[in-house]
Amino acid sequence: MDHEMAEAGPLQSSSSQPSSTPQQSTSPSLQQDLHPTDSNNNNNTIDSSNAASPSTSSTTPNTLSSTDALIDAEQRKGLKAIQNFLKSKTSYDVLPVSFRLVVLDTSLLVKKSLTILLQNGIVSAPLWNSKTSRFAGLLTATDYINVIQYYFQNPDKMDKIEDLTLNGLRDVEKALGTEPIETISIYPFKSLYEACIKMTQSKARRIPLIDVDEETGREVVVSVLTQYRILKFVALNCKETRMLMKPLKYLNIATTGDIERAVMTTPVIQVIHLLVKRGVSSIPIVDENDKLVNIYEAVDVLSLIKGGIYTDLSLSVGEALMRRPEDFEGVYTCTFEDRLDTIMDTVRRSRLHRLFVVDDHGRLQGVVTLNDILKYLLYA
Repeated sequence: MDHEMAEAGPLQSSSSQPSSTPQQSTSPSLQQDLHPTDSNNNNNTIDSSNAASPSTSSTTPNTLSSTDALIDAEQRKGLKAIQNFLKSKTSYDVLPVSFRLVVLDTSLLVKKSLTILLQNGIVSAPLWNSKTSRFAGLLTATDYINVIQYYFQNPDKMDKIEDLTLNGLRDVEKALGTEPIETISIYPFKSLYEACIKMTQSKARRIPLIDVDEETGREVVVSVLTQYRILKFVALNCKETRMLMKPLKYLNIATTGDIERAVMTTPVIQVIHLLVKRGVSSIPIVDENDKLVNIYEAVDVLSLIKGGIYTDLSLSVGEALMRRPEDFEGVYTCTFEDRLDTIMDTVRRSRLHRLFVVDDHGRLQGVVTLNDILKYLLYA
């Protein structure tokens, strides 16, 4: 089964969930290993210790400056090569040889659509309006969260939730004042660079590929590209990612200030409010010392409401995480000393969608999303 549309992929858990070994690729790339932060925590931590950073060099100031200049030049050269690579490929080039695509009709009940997503191991799907025979947008976990928000604010309408169709989501969004379902798309033979530009402008952080049947003139949904699949494609096929040797602390791509947090006792509904308020896909869970212990993702909400229980949201995050599927593999972390070449190598070998930046004691310092990385590769 192709997991093209899956937002939450295998991570390395800080909870008691079992871990697994990231897949290895035969594609030439730097071989950096992932190591747990300590014996009691299975967080995946990027390890750049094998390569010396200019900031830790013991050379003289003049030599250090020269080294910095060389690394800076290599970084710019690598970025230019990656941008040219993206311009030379099409979105179609990224697709696997075989894959399965789930497309949902807008007349489908929201409850039924959730069941279909979970049964197929995906967390988003393109929508199709059979009346107009046209692509109707992209359904994501955010849309289900909007439904929860709406009925939480309007409990007197809870009896109508079972009859809500995907067509009715627009009414929910209007009532909440949230953004409508994402309808951005691109022709599959447009350049991958253009697809990336459009994707960074999309809230969904993914983009459907829409073709047109030459005989009927009708739209055809080909697939959906995610940021993860694109970055992995780059990591596998563009050797210039090795040239991205500047540490994160110099790139200014991490979000460091005013990061919303929760603790294990925070009610799930409060975390859902934070997800909507900030327009993010996850909230870090910390302990009393601000040490990162887990995350609660938008996709975790799907598993929680799969039985149609929209009112059982007063339980704590800790209790909700106990219901998380066993195939969840955790949280990826890094430090500001880690480099983008190492992170891209991790993307090549493991499915991840964000990295939380921590200090030497595991305290939360910031977050780097795949969208941050993609924007840097495109615009730096």
